[in-house]
Amino acid sequence: MTKRATKRPEKFEKPEHWSSEPPPKPEKGEIDEDLSPTRYGDWVKDGIAIDF
Repeated sequence: MTKRATKRPEKFEKPEHWSSEPPPKPEKGEIDEDLSPTRYGDWVKDGIAIDF
């Protein structure tokens, strides 16, 4: 079995866009009853309305 590298190479430089901060928490989504699939009794998948 091949051993995995556990350290970065000595010449590794962190790209400027990398940060050490954790990603932000996702915001709570809004529920729009006008677009609710249960209002019309169908769902839209890939632009096609599907009745159920």
